[in-house]
Amino acid sequence: MPDVITPGEVWLVGAGPGDPDLLTRKAERLILAADVVFYDALVGPGVLDLIPAHVETVSVGKRSGRHSKSQAVIDALLVAAALDGKRVVRLKGGDPSIFGRSTEEIAALAAHGIRARICPGITSASAAVASAGVSLTLRGVARHLRFVTAHVRAGEPLDLDWAALADPAGTLAFYMGRTAGPEICRRLIAHGLDPATPALVAADVSLPGERLIHTQLALIPLAIDRAAGAGPALVLVGEAVRSRPLAEAARTAEVV
Repeated sequence: MPDVITPGEVWLVGAGPGDPDLLTRKAERLILAADVVFYDALVGPGVLDLIPAHVETVSVGKRSGRHSKSQAVIDALLVAAALDGKRVVRLKGGDPSIFGRSTEEIAALAAHGIRARICPGITSASAAVASAGVSLTLRGVARHLRFVTAHVRAGEPLDLDWAALADPAGTLAFYMGRTAGPEICRRLIAHGLDPATPALVAADVSLPGERLIHTQLALIPLAIDRAAGAGPALVLVGEAVRSRPLAEAARTAEVV
């Protein structure tokens, strides 16, 4: 059987929302086969515990207002490790291709002739609705789903096509939505979305301290305040995420 990672190769691996049980089997094989793992701040502690003791680990975590490494520095570290002949895993929270800057890192590696590959992961929006017992889409109600990043530099406006987003026939998933909650609420209502549109605010998705708060568009800022912790919040908006009796039953039932 060929090596999972060849020397000098880089894999961008999706670590999922935090629960190690939500890793793909391939992701776990790659982690176990690595010589060095570069990991983000949002990678769950249970996932990090899977890294063997002999594997070098490097934190390159980036969170709003607390960037420990610039993207250029991260790119340089990946390039240096690969050129040194190491088996490299770049571990990213969620899915590397959803707001994970995978394109920038692949381009930086390709510029040095380094092969980079992607192992997808479960994104937090999927994990949040699974925990809540609802759906991102619903036949006859939500005909499309949009992933939106609510992260901007300090002082910059959240420059989005709000008229297009304020469509009652879709579901919106705002990533990094904690500080942008009031603006999301205000802009969508201003562009015609009903203030009573169902919403779901999620924090620490899939982790023991997970918070899932069903609310309405107009009350998103209050729901975010209730979501404990300083980490990022996921804000879902749309009829598909409405709390329903069957969903309540599913959440209280034992799962074997």
